[in-house]
Amino acid sequence: MKLSIIICVYNERDTILTVLERVRAAHLGEEWEKEIIVVDNFSTDGTRELLQELNAPDIKVIFHPRNLGKGSSVRTGIAHCTGDYAIIQDADLEYDPQDYTLFLERVAEDHPAAIYGSRTLGGRAIYKYVANYWGVRFLTALTNLLYGAQLTDVATAAKMVRTDVLKSLHLSGTGFDLDFELTDKLLRAGYHIAEVPISYRPRTIAEGKKIRPWDGLWALKVILRDRLLPMKYVVREKGAEGS
Repeated sequence: MKLSIIICVYNERDTILTVLERVRAAHLGEEWEKEIIVVDNFSTDGTRELLQELNAPDIKVIFHPRNLGKGSSVRTGIAHCTGDYAIIQDADLEYDPQDYTLFLERVAEDHPAAIYGSRTLGGRAIYKYVANYWGVRFLTALTNLLYGAQLTDVATAAKMVRTDVLKSLHLSGTGFDLDFELTDKLLRAGYHIAEVPISYRPRTIAEGKKIRPWDGLWALKVILRDRLLPMKYVVREKGAEGS
């Protein structure tokens, strides 16, 4: 079994090498191998130069020619995945690659199509900003209501999905909206999303956090939009995965 790890990077000079070190060191068990795919979204703070100088044959680095948005970076990573499952890893230190084992244990149990790493499972509230916490609670509740799900953290960045399922979805988001579009379309396509509790170290805006209040408004629009989409915009036609 192979796990494709998609690392989306934009202006993370201070953390990217540490994240790569932790991803490479993460133990997956004897049955799994890693495929590490880094997509740099035209960083301007020196991140791009660090990646260009990287001497690591086990890491594939893709450079966007201009800033295309995080969602575009995720989609670029998906297009290059060859693993059985793919997981999205942020390039900051908020999410710990050591938690991959929690996802893989769940795969061994019942092979779900998708597994999310929840920051709130068990009643936890690990946030720097109250508005972020209540925003996530609202968007999660709305998703559950509209799509018949029972999720606890729809906005988590730690999403692991079977690669064939990922490539079958008609994803078009270019920014943070892809986090919600992915969930919407997994649920519209009839897939169950399992959850596992993960560790989380939130950072402040001063420390580089890029999510802003208006991203929540855009997420709301996407959740409402996707509920009414014709199925041809949810799942790709066979043979159109690369388009």
